[in-house]
Amino acid sequence: MTLDLFADLPTEAFTEHVSEGALVLRQFATTQEHDLLTEISQIIALAPFRHMTTPGGHSMSAAMTCCGRYGWVTDARGYRYQREDPSSGKPWPVMPTTFADLAQSAAQSAGYADFIPDSCLINRYKAGAKMGLHQDKNEQDFTQPIVSVSLGLSQVFQFGGLVRGERPRNIPLYHGDVVVWGGPARLRYHGVLTLKAGEHPLTGSCRYNLTFRCAR
Repeated sequence: MTLDLFADLPTEAFTEHVSEGALVLRQFATTQEHDLLTEISQIIALAPFRHMTTPGGHSMSAAMTCCGRYGWVTDARGYRYQREDPSSGKPWPVMPTTFADLAQSAAQSAGYADFIPDSCLINRYKAGAKMGLHQDKNEQDFTQPIVSVSLGLSQVFQFGGLVRGERPRNIPLYHGDVVVWGGPARLRYHGVLTLKAGEHPLTGSCRYNLTFRCAR
């Protein structure tokens, strides 16, 4: 799978099943693209993007911020959710209604009717940024799904198994696509391959990823 495939962008919304409990809602967020990008701009004015550092001392290549009742952080103390932005000591920005409604609608479309996100991680990828295979396991309730929204440049999403060594499936994600996984797929390893340089008419040289979780 290469980024050359991104030349043929999907033009209609449809559902692509990935595995039991996981699917891609193609173009699901496209009609709300302008509202979502406006909200991102307002959030980063209050809680700017930053490159967090892993417990091992490595700087993450994707820049991150958060909104909602809880934000996800990583530093020498480990991975965790907390109410305050460590950069300012203030609560994270409130999750916009546009965000919450989209996340709940996507979850319902995927069969997760009771999803109420209390945290949204906002990642900004520029050329060269990636996210290695990992599990989302800092949450307290694994019955709740993960909802991931792609905006801007296309990037290859990797969706693996329940053990790190299982070979992942490579799935191209386009602007407006939403991935939902839960149930038997909830703890599958996942990540994204290195973002290639490009230009998107709405986001310029980057890709934004909104990842909604129920942290508590």
